[in-house]
Amino acid sequence: MPESAMISRRSALKAVAVLGVGGGLLASTAACTPEDRPQELTVAGGESGGFYLEFAALLADLLQRERVAEKAVALTTGGSLENVQRVLSGEATLAVALADAAAQATALGKDDGQLVALGKVYQNYVHCIVREDSGIRTFADAAGKTVGVGEVGSGTTLTAGRIISAAGLSGETTGPGRAVGQVNLGLNQALASLKDGSIDVMIQSGGVPTAPIAAAAQDLGVRLLDLSELITAMRAQSEFFYDRVLIPANSYGNAPAVWTVGVANLLLCRRDLADHVVRQTVELMVGQAQDLVPKSSTGVQFLSPETLINTAGLPLHPAAEAAYRALHG
Repeated sequence: MPESAMISRRSALKAVAVLGVGGGLLASTAACTPEDRPQELTVAGGESGGFYLEFAALLADLLQRERVAEKAVALTTGGSLENVQRVLSGEATLAVALADAAAQATALGKDDGQLVALGKVYQNYVHCIVREDSGIRTFADAAGKTVGVGEVGSGTTLTAGRIISAAGLSGETTGPGRAVGQVNLGLNQALASLKDGSIDVMIQSGGVPTAPIAAAAQDLGVRLLDLSELITAMRAQSEFFYDRVLIPANSYGNAPAVWTVGVANLLLCRRDLADHVVRQTVELMVGQAQDLVPKSSTGVQFLSPETLINTAGLPLHPAAEAAYRALHG
């Protein structure tokens, strides 16, 4: 994503509102008959306090309120890797996941061609956080330190591993004593461990701001590390296009602006999900975007017409592709 592509929440919502009014988007959603309507839809989100789960809950509420399904619920999960598996197994109807996690499943053939996207729902920002009173100023300073790399099942674990490898700090790429110790911790556990000193660095993927991190910034004082110099190596090692994105100044206490790794966050489903459910979901994401922006969000690129179709190489569900073409002419 070009650095200029991060747009304000207000301008994104204004753009989708114009499309929503001009295109009469909700007509087909309202036309769904009880015979067509699924009894229940599930949206795999993330861990408590995180952006994924907040978005999943808002989407589930909207799907139920607009009668796309009789009932829709958000699922608390470990994150992207778990969500991909849940949607492929049929445990979840929809899933929020980092694009690199989805790309890995496709590249390894784990999806059997079934994994598709309904759209890019927002830009994800990798947060690399240390205590403000630590001596760690760059990620290279993390050599020999202990790093929280996300909960088991989260997409953060995949991205964090690639960051560590790109920095030359994994066991395979560095000498004795320089490799970082990697500990699987969820968002809230990692913040507690950073506070008590049991880890030195935490890596977490999410929107800006992520509410628990913002609270920790006020209570503890944190510093965010610039990861942008590692992006070229990450792209070369993984063959995945990571973005260079900016976390704005004062997103977390008095922390200055910092460049970091960006990963598209996608809404996924199986290819065999009913066309009318896919179409109605797309129409709601475009026409009622204002109902899908978590309150904690500030400058996050989110649900803009220009970016919903940018799914980082993962194919759109055919009905989603048709819906976007109808909306955009």
